[in-house]
Amino acid sequence: MAVAQRYMGTKVWKYGIATLSVVLALVITQGLHPTLFPTPLFFAAILISTWFGGMGPGLFAVALATVLLDYFFISSRPGFALHPAALLYLGQFSLPALLSSWFVKKRREAEVALREARDQLELKVEQRTSELRRTNEQLESEINERRRAEEAFHKIQLDLAHLTRVMTLSELATSIAHEVNQPLAAIVTNGDACLRWLGSEPPNVERARDAVARIIHEGRRASEVVKRIRSLSQKATPHRAPLHINELVREMIALLESELARNSVRLKTQLEPDVPPVLGDRVQLQQVVLNLIVNGIEAMSGVKGRPREMQIRTEKLSGEQIQISVKDCGCGLDPEHADDLFEAFVTTKPGGLGMGLSISRTIVEAHGGKLRASRNPDFGATFQFVLPTVEANEA
Repeated sequence: MAVAQRYMGTKVWKYGIATLSVVLALVITQGLHPTLFPTPLFFAAILISTWFGGMGPGLFAVALATVLLDYFFISSRPGFALHPAALLYLGQFSLPALLSSWFVKKRREAEVALREARDQLELKVEQRTSELRRTNEQLESEINERRRAEEAFHKIQLDLAHLTRVMTLSELATSIAHEVNQPLAAIVTNGDACLRWLGSEPPNVERARDAVARIIHEGRRASEVVKRIRSLSQKATPHRAPLHINELVREMIALLESELARNSVRLKTQLEPDVPPVLGDRVQLQQVVLNLIVNGIEAMSGVKGRPREMQIRTEKLSGEQIQISVKDCGCGLDPEHADDLFEAFVTTKPGGLGMGLSISRTIVEAHGGKLRASRNPDFGATFQFVLPTVEANEA
């Protein structure tokens, strides 16, 4: 009921606008005393009625204006004129009025449709913006979750790297003890010699001084061995600084010297003298070199009937890169595991964890390099990793 009343009220209002517009046009036109064509204001009234009321009030305005024109302006005195000339005049007015009303209606409908389309577009834009905002929030949440997962994975990798170092050192305990015992035995021997030279008559001070100098040298050598062992066993936050790769390789060779001798491995080195420094963490890169050398030694442990030879080579490549190669003449690469050689927990050693090469690759890639392996034409395999120089990192 309320809806019907509201509808009727709207209809009355629209037709009231049409009536008022035509009546005002009549009053103003009569006040102007037009001599010809007293129709412009009636056209305006029709346009206003159609614009604000629609086609129905517009047609009503046309009909009302036609009647008023016939009654007040066609005849010389007020009254209806139905002769042909009057009808022709009224036809010339009503036909353009109807066309004008129709054009105004279409224009009004076009504007209404355009406004509705714009409102719908704004609504869709708001909805899309809201969806994009929710998607962006979800994406940010996923990115944060992934970042936390990567940080946790990186921490686990560091812990596994430390565990691998400790396990490797435990396997090399005999060699390390031999490394330390050599300078200690030399210190004791030179100390006894020094006492003998000082106890002779007269004391041989020159020989005693030489013995003391050898004691100092052997003490320093023992200190360097202990220092290298401590640097490998420390669990510290990675710290990158410029370092010379040749020096790092020599440190690992010195640490594994007894292991190489115990396994009858002859080591050859081709260290290019002028290789530029790289930017990296010393302990992590030491672990990479250590893993590759130890893997080469273990690969040659079953070799019989030919020399056990290992070659370590450093060279500068084009594009400001340094390449380190560890070549052995062992059993070579297993074709069944060639594709997943660097995957975690994949190993061909009976007691291995399968983490050494995986962690080594992670360390090398974290330094902006690449680690790869290839079969040798004759025997064994070659592991190579490439690192960018300090200049390449600063570029």
